[in-house]
Amino acid sequence: MACTSVFAGTPEKKPLGTGEENRYIPVQLLGINDFHGQIDVYQNINGRKAGGAEYLAAYIRKHEKYNKNTLLVHAGDGASSPVSSLLQDEPTIEILNELGFDVGTVGNHEFDEGVDEMKRLINGGSHMVTGDFEGAEFPYTVANVKDKNTGEPILPPYVIERVNGIQIGFIGVVTTDTENIVLPSGIENVEFIDEGEAINEAVEELKEKGVKSIIVLGHVPASSNTDGTNPSGELAEIAPKIDDEVDVIFGGHNHAYSNALVDGKLIVQSYSYGTAFSDVDLMIDPITKDIVKKQAEIVTTCHDSITPDAKVKGMVDHYKEEVGPLINEIIGQTSEPITREPNESGESPLGNLVADSQRAAMKTDFAFMNPGGIRSDLDQGETTWGELYTMLPFGNNLVKMTLTGDQIKKLLEQQWNSGTVRILQISGLKYTWDKTAPEGTKVLEITDSEGNPIDPQKEYTVTVNNYIATGGDGFTILKEGANQETGPLALDAMIDYMENQGNPIEAPVTDRIQVKE
Repeated sequence: MACTSVFAGTPEKKPLGTGEENRYIPVQLLGINDFHGQIDVYQNINGRKAGGAEYLAAYIRKHEKYNKNTLLVHAGDGASSPVSSLLQDEPTIEILNELGFDVGTVGNHEFDEGVDEMKRLINGGSHMVTGDFEGAEFPYTVANVKDKNTGEPILPPYVIERVNGIQIGFIGVVTTDTENIVLPSGIENVEFIDEGEAINEAVEELKEKGVKSIIVLGHVPASSNTDGTNPSGELAEIAPKIDDEVDVIFGGHNHAYSNALVDGKLIVQSYSYGTAFSDVDLMIDPITKDIVKKQAEIVTTCHDSITPDAKVKGMVDHYKEEVGPLINEIIGQTSEPITREPNESGESPLGNLVADSQRAAMKTDFAFMNPGGIRSDLDQGETTWGELYTMLPFGNNLVKMTLTGDQIKKLLEQQWNSGTVRILQISGLKYTWDKTAPEGTKVLEITDSEGNPIDPQKEYTVTVNNYIATGGDGFTILKEGANQETGPLALDAMIDYMENQGNPIEAPVTDRIQVKE
């Protein structure tokens, strides 16, 4: 990601249309995706800082000035840093309210605490931790998540905004993979239907209302090269299948760059965590009511190119003060950075550390940790409670169960199910897997950490978290585990482990998983 601004060296943006096109109505869409509530978190982009709510706010407010016809949109996702998450992500919604967002959709993480809590954040309501909350001051839309009992979308399938008398329709969708990556109990009463089918159904309704300018807010993967070549991801596959009345699709979920045309549809995505945003310029014909021109820039929120927004900075400082005593508590020290970056076999030092903490907490033979549940690295030096919370933010409890050696083999084979590879981080055992072997036969030579072969008929005690224990990430074999017993939070297990290991903590050696070419 280049840390540059489209405005560098120029006072204004290059106009999209001139001459006879002056009769067209210019509209600007400023969009974010996968903010993840990182209101107080900065990222290093090529040696320069980016991200943070006060900097994102400053950029958005600067860009709004270039076109009075500006709408702010977002394509979903929570799972936030503790400054927002400990306050039920209400701070993130309040900041989006302050910026004047116009419409949003939901990502998979909006379902982390279930549909009712998602709706409380959107519509307002009371929570036992935070009390009363007024909710979002802008509408949300999702067309492809329906109530199993009524068959109706759980949120409006589309939202219509008006600019200079022109109706612009926004259709929200979330990846159908949500049902595989969210705690099953939180979504047991809803179903996820095909994104393309839901979009086309909503487009037909919008066209019946006379809406010709249509935008999709999709929490669905997309990517491209920075010059627009090589568009890929699910949105690139969906684009040719949806109605050509759709002109722009905002993507999300895979935290990537996209700025490409596919089947005449502009697909954009601006990384994640507020480090960038999508600036989309449209020209709408006031006679036909249709979008006739479109272009986009992905703008990075570099700190050294702008003054942070004072109002939003004050809001963030207030939230930080509210949760500060807890998140600033020092838990331990690390002698080196411990990263979640996997090696060729899929194993990471941080994954090993987390798995070790969970096995120790439940005193089991083995432990298995889903890699998607580890959200950040550990830096060298002092480790605070807040850093550990950011690393393990989902509030999952540990679950002890009994599996046979044969079930453990099946569990490991499920790492390659559904076309998605999810290598579990492990503790207490070792194995080798074969890259060239077909699904179902990839796992070889499973032993315990002492080198003793795992007996298919023998029973072993195993620790997992309650997300995968209930079949999350496609690990359905865990639902068969016997003698299930709920333990502490994964976060608390990590804290106890660091406190009991002494300091400094070293990165575990990555020698538990081998890969055969």
